[in-house]
Amino acid sequence: MNFTGQIMRAFLLGVVTVGAGAFVTSCSGSEENSQQQQVPKIKVETIEATTSELSNSFPAIVKGKSDVEIRPQVSGFITKVCVDEGQRVRKGQTLFLIDQVQFQAAVSQAREQVNSAQAAVNTATSHERNQRMLFDKGIISQTQWQNAADQLAQAKASLAAARAALTSAQKNLSYTVVTSPADGVVGAIPNREGSLASPSSVQPLTTVSDIDQVYAYFSLNEKDLLDLTDAGAKTLDEALASMPDVQLRLANGTVYPLTGRVATVSGVIDNATGSASVRALFDNTNGMLRSGSTGAVIIPVSTPNAIVIPQKATFEQQEKRFVYTVNDSNMTVATPIEVLDINDGQTFVVTNGLKPGDRIVVEGVGNSVRDGMPIEPVDAKSAAGAQPAQTAPAAK
Repeated sequence: MNFTGQIMRAFLLGVVTVGAGAFVTSCSGSEENSQQQQVPKIKVETIEATTSELSNSFPAIVKGKSDVEIRPQVSGFITKVCVDEGQRVRKGQTLFLIDQVQFQAAVSQAREQVNSAQAAVNTATSHERNQRMLFDKGIISQTQWQNAADQLAQAKASLAAARAALTSAQKNLSYTVVTSPADGVVGAIPNREGSLASPSSVQPLTTVSDIDQVYAYFSLNEKDLLDLTDAGAKTLDEALASMPDVQLRLANGTVYPLTGRVATVSGVIDNATGSASVRALFDNTNGMLRSGSTGAVIIPVSTPNAIVIPQKATFEQQEKRFVYTVNDSNMTVATPIEVLDINDGQTFVVTNGLKPGDRIVVEGVGNSVRDGMPIEPVDAKSAAGAQPAQTAPAAK
């Protein structure tokens, strides 16, 4: 090869080498740009302590403060029903009349027996008085006078028995007028005029409910009771006194406008259900609530210095709940947490696993975010505040 050929070959080799180097440099830069572009921007939220206001609801049955079953104390046919179902009645107001004929006859008969017994006492008294005078004068023996005295005592005993029978007959007659033992509202009246009323009947004549105040009965399980008393750190009475007012959700989903107070907790836990009966008292001055109604008692649960996170920021794995925290290197870390059993359907109150100042991922959890993933954190609150400005139409 001549000298000119060698020069040309060297020149071409240099061009190829420079081109290859440039190509390698270009590919390396492209790779770095690609890696930078692959780090996604993910919304995160910085944990702050706040006060959580949640509530727990329990199915409840409403009953009047006093539900009195009206039962007859004598047997007889109902001659008149003096009230109607749902009617407000006062204490002592007549509700039913039971056939009085036989009871009036019994009173008349008992009164005649009293009169007869009284006449016998009068006769025995005179006889005893005369016998005493004769005995005092020594005309008759003591035995004769004693017989007269015994006859008087027997007559007086018969009079007492007759008077007791008259009282009983008069009482039975009064029972034919069935009155209300308390103020309240009349319930169902299954028996009408002509029906036989009897003390042994299974079904009462009606029920009178005092509904100026009502009780809402619900149940708390053993765990709820332990939580209520801080596992025995305070007495049940102290726990009830410190409980906030409760509300009553009615059957149609609305909330009763007046709040109530939890009044009592049963001292016995039912072994079959593992729960205790609890009673909340509500005022019912307008009579809106009726005995037998159903609903749910709502007990507010306030947690100060709570850590509240969105439910969408969590995921479950092997029956445990996790969030993705973001470390100082902006890498995601799967972090186990514990939360309260109750929630509002949108947030969780974290009891363990997070602290104020921690950053958690609130976007793409369970979808595009995974453990150990590098991200570019974007403050969720700032992004939410900026969103309306970005989407708002330009002013004309």
